Amino acid sequence: MNIRILVVDNHVLVREGFSALLEERPGLEVVAAAKDGREAVRLARKLRPSQVIMDIAMPDMNGIDATRQIVAQVPEVKVLALSMYSDKRFVIGMLAAGASGYLLKECTSEEVVRAIHVVEAGEVYLCPQIARIVTEAYVRQLSAGTDSLISAVLSPRERETLQLVAEGKTTKETASILNVSVKTVESHRLRIMNKLNVRSVAGLTRYAVREGLTFLNF
Repeated sequence: MNIRILVVDNHVLVREGFSALLEERPGLEVVAAAKDGREAVRLARKLRPSQVIMDIAMPDMNGIDATRQIVAQVPEVKVLALSMYSDKRFVIGMLAAGASGYLLKECTSEEVVRAIHVVEAGEVYLCPQIARIVTEAYVRQLSAGTDSLISAVLSPRERETLQLVAEGKTTKETASILNVSVKTVESHRLRIMNKLNVRSVAGLTRYAVREGLTFLNF
């Protein structure tokens, strides 16, 4: 039985090229491709693929929040991160969101295929560079005596709202994307500002970029 894959990346050439590469491999089937995290969540619910190959830096909804929603809503679907970013924030963020593996885009096609099979077998796959980052973060966590590698300051919906605000969406546009009322978006934004002690959209944007919620130069 083929491993059914959903490819998620905001660059058309990457989606098409990567999909073609996977389709050439026996036992792998690309069932769809998505341009951002929000579309990935929708397609994962609809198509129930075996795995989602997930980029991180995407507009509208980033890969970390998309992974969190997919794992929560379609728990049988496994997520494998494939990103150009090796920053600890993104690695730990993806793994904490429920990803079953993390690869860098500089890896070979053979490693991608190997990772897919490892994840399909129920194991976790980390490329060597990422494994080192995770190990170092874990050692620092033990040394500091902390309970968590990441902070959960904002709720998932507040994170979604913050990304959209930081990317320049109006309150009305944000409400439409999230399928909520304008009043609800305004309420979310006020709570975000209070939690972060930030009083301007510029300040929210700086926070979103610093924390990896948006990249603004996708």
